[in-house]
Amino acid sequence: MSAPKAEPASAHMGGDNKFPAPEYAETVLGPAFVHAQEHHLAHLFRLHRAHGTMLAEQGLLTKQEISSLLAALDATERDLAARGPSAYTGEHEDLFFFVESELKRHVGPEVAGRLHTGRSRNDIDHALFKMKFRERVDSLVTHLAKLIEALIARAEADAGTIILAYTHGQPAQPSTYGHYLGAVIETLLRDAERLEQARAVLDLCPMGAAAITTTGFPLNRQRMAEFLGFADILRNSYGCIAGADYAAGLFAAVKVLALNLGRVAQDMAFWTSFEVGQLRFSDGFVQISSIMPQKRNPVPVEHMRLMASLCAGRCDAVLTALHNTPFTDMNDNEHETHGQGYEALDMAERVLTLMVGVIRSASIDEKRARVNIERSFATITELADTLVREERIPFVAAHHIAANLARAMQASGETLSTVPYATFSAIFEKQIGRAPTLAEARFRHVVTPDHFVSVRTLPGGPAPAALAESLAIYRKGADAVRARLAAHAGAQARAEATLKAAAERFRS
Repeated sequence: MSAPKAEPASAHMGGDNKFPAPEYAETVLGPAFVHAQEHHLAHLFRLHRAHGTMLAEQGLLTKQEISSLLAALDATERDLAARGPSAYTGEHEDLFFFVESELKRHVGPEVAGRLHTGRSRNDIDHALFKMKFRERVDSLVTHLAKLIEALIARAEADAGTIILAYTHGQPAQPSTYGHYLGAVIETLLRDAERLEQARAVLDLCPMGAAAITTTGFPLNRQRMAEFLGFADILRNSYGCIAGADYAAGLFAAVKVLALNLGRVAQDMAFWTSFEVGQLRFSDGFVQISSIMPQKRNPVPVEHMRLMASLCAGRCDAVLTALHNTPFTDMNDNEHETHGQGYEALDMAERVLTLMVGVIRSASIDEKRARVNIERSFATITELADTLVREERIPFVAAHHIAANLARAMQASGETLSTVPYATFSAIFEKQIGRAPTLAEARFRHVVTPDHFVSVRTLPGGPAPAALAESLAIYRKGADAVRARLAAHAGAQARAEATLKAAAERFRS
């Protein structure tokens, strides 16, 4: 949701000697108020209920006080939901004080004020930031899981579909589309692991740190972590407030994901070019030219690449904002910075969603891939390998034979399927001093892309059995990602149920 645009602060306040100054309200406090309502309001009410319930369990609130507070929290949350987003007026510095003022309307200032026992906006803020980021990470990984699963399905379907792999922008060796996608899958599974590691830092609760040194009140930090669905407390109270690595770690991981997605998009752009042409988009992902009727523009590739770049840039904005900041409480790790982070997360989800659709619908033009393999002599490495195995000659000698054959074919315009066997035989005899034992039929067979793929049976290779083994591992990896998401959702559900049950004991 988005809050109404704040009215000019000058309409409510006059003069620079009264806090907040109009310029400060309009440029900082107003936008922060809008941001907090959009991202943190629901979490703030959950945190208030958790803290109040914990205070009551610790004997710091009477049953009457906590009962009144819980009822007031319910009423305030209903009121604010009914009214919709509130504009910033400058009457209250931020959302925390705004909600506190609303609570006072229902329960009075004395009881409302007791809710703040033993805590600070510092530990509250970092708890809210982590709760929101944790939620957004799970959403992002859900989108990532969908792409990984789509890639696995496509890799299984195209396990034997021949493509031409490129290095340095030049034809290199034949492979299969399934093998290429396997590399993408492995990379994205590592991205899921990086995001999970970042989430583990988010899952440590700062509540109880108060301003920075904890408090003299006998709070139960572990209970607060349990109520709010955190895996554990973040131990050092100074670090609870000063440490910004939870934000830096998250957006470092998101940036790596964006870089990986952008590189795959760039491959798609290259593969769909007229000169390469081994990847074809379905009509739903092709835009036509307004003047050139023959063109099929795979424009979504450009959008994927652009969105990945913009995502990486916004991640950089977060990391740059945190650079050279003091190791203490500071505003550099608050709404202005996090707004860039939320935009990065939004962009990442968009590119993931688009890429799922593209992967499911795009197809390999295998005929074109085979033509390019033939034209580029991309199987000639296997000829050299075969000569080593079957002619029992050193690889250096075999490499020279293959290189000389390639030069001869370039000069004559022949390919490995059309070059006269006598040309190969003469080059071999000149290099080795004898005629080859490799017969012409065998020579023609070993330079086919199908043979090239079939003999690459090492783990991780493109041969059918090796690729099938890899895909089974990837399936397990994808299942593990889903299992982690389910575990996180279960932990949150249990935490909410625990808080609800604990609070219910204090309700009238």
